[in-house]
Amino acid sequence: MRARDRARRVKMILSDVDGTLTDGTIAVLPDGEEVKSYDVKDGLGVFLARSAGLEVGLITGKMSAGLEKRAERLRIKELHQGVADKMPVFEAILAKHGLSAVEVAYLGDDLGDLAVMKRAGLAAAVRDAHHLVRKQAHYVCARGGGRGAFRELVEFIVGAQKKWGVVEERFSSMFDRKL
Repeated sequence: MRARDRARRVKMILSDVDGTLTDGTIAVLPDGEEVKSYDVKDGLGVFLARSAGLEVGLITGKMSAGLEKRAERLRIKELHQGVADKMPVFEAILAKHGLSAVEVAYLGDDLGDLAVMKRAGLAAAVRDAHHLVRKQAHYVCARGGGRGAFRELVEFIVGAQKKWGVVEERFSSMFDRKL
């Protein structure tokens, strides 16, 4: 089945964080705190997804107070940190939201994402993902991790579902209220 056909069934987008929403770089401050940077395009991608009626969630192996704040700002309720084995969390999210695996897209970049990618209805990889991850993906982003790949995936799904009109309407009404 083609990636576009798979994208039409998606109701939720799940993503890894390090290497997908970030470029994988971690700056360590003198006090030991780790700092990551996120692309604003991906943040807007979360809003676009939600505008199209899609849920968004994150599953990551690392723990980060900064990510917690970022997810809070973006109103992402499904944030799962410190997850070594992502499959049980993936299954719990499916059960909680009453979804089947075919209704979920998953964006990954490295070996820890393979199990979930094999189960997800639409498996996606960032351009600079590990070669085995790219091979498993139904859709490989033209953009790398932390450089708008999440937004690209959202736009692909929204386009496949022909929901751009809904997204544009929500955007214009949001700006009309502020003017």
